[in-house]
Amino acid sequence: MLGALGVTAAEEALYKVVLATRPEPTVGDLAGATGRPPAQVRRCLAALREKGLITRTDGRPARFRAAPPELAIEVLVLHGRQRIEEARLAATELTGLWALAHQENEIPVEIIKGAQANVQHFLLAQLTAKDEVLTLDKPPYVTAGIPRQTEVQLEQMARGVSYRTIYDRESLAGADQLALARELTRRGEQARVLDGVPLKLLITDRANALVPFVLCEERQTLALRPSPLVNGLLALFEFLWERGTPLWSTEPAPGVDLGEEDIRLLGFAAAGFTDEVIARKVGVNKRTIERRMRRIMDTLGARTRFQAGLQAGRKGLLR
Repeated sequence: MLGALGVTAAEEALYKVVLATRPEPTVGDLAGATGRPPAQVRRCLAALREKGLITRTDGRPARFRAAPPELAIEVLVLHGRQRIEEARLAATELTGLWALAHQENEIPVEIIKGAQANVQHFLLAQLTAKDEVLTLDKPPYVTAGIPRQTEVQLEQMARGVSYRTIYDRESLAGADQLALARELTRRGEQARVLDGVPLKLLITDRANALVPFVLCEERQTLALRPSPLVNGLLALFEFLWERGTPLWSTEPAPGVDLGEEDIRLLGFAAAGFTDEVIARKVGVNKRTIERRMRRIMDTLGARTRFQAGLQAGRKGLLR
């Protein structure tokens, strides 16, 4: 049960005995209860004390008291997270050493094969990003990796890593995908939508890129290191970014009387959805959406939806 936290089976079994024994047992008590030699019991007790699962009482003979499981295990979890962060820092250093050893005559292209290997590489690329992650997002998806990808993105944004994503319109066709995109923008992602995004792409720190080129179950991806290829993909991203329509903002612009629901409708419209489709997503009838959109256009001083989108972009509503 506690193996993931670095507790061996023998240590866990002894911890359970200490938990269940009253009054506090001695080494002799534990040796008798478990059938283990006293020397082995002492070694396990020392390990459990180091991990904070038990404490030793004063007096002779020494007795051992179990720490409350909820508190002790929470401490182990925190220590585990600290070790993971230390390992990540070490991995960055090791990656630097590897790069120095392979920089001469190194081909800047590698092919990653298989769905699981692709998920791991996309996760690692984000985890090692220090400043910025740029993404072109379009179907199809390796659905098994989406929850962890989302978790990593939220963690990285919380650390200050900037995320800019261009969604293909088809990426936002489903209610779940649309809700996820909205939540990510609420948490800090800068997002735009574009009809006909040409490829899937992830660029980290303007240096490394992942480009899936086989999108079936046996997915294959080009992993690109710093090179003119990456520079070209950066230029493509920035070109598409300028053409994309900004998605939701969580704060209305000063002097514009639009609420959160209005901004949400503008985001749907920016994604290219018709009034009928928006009505289904929001859960109201089509006439209600038409009425709201007319009011939004009047507020923005626009005669068409296109003009409304331009005005919203200029005022920072969909930034």
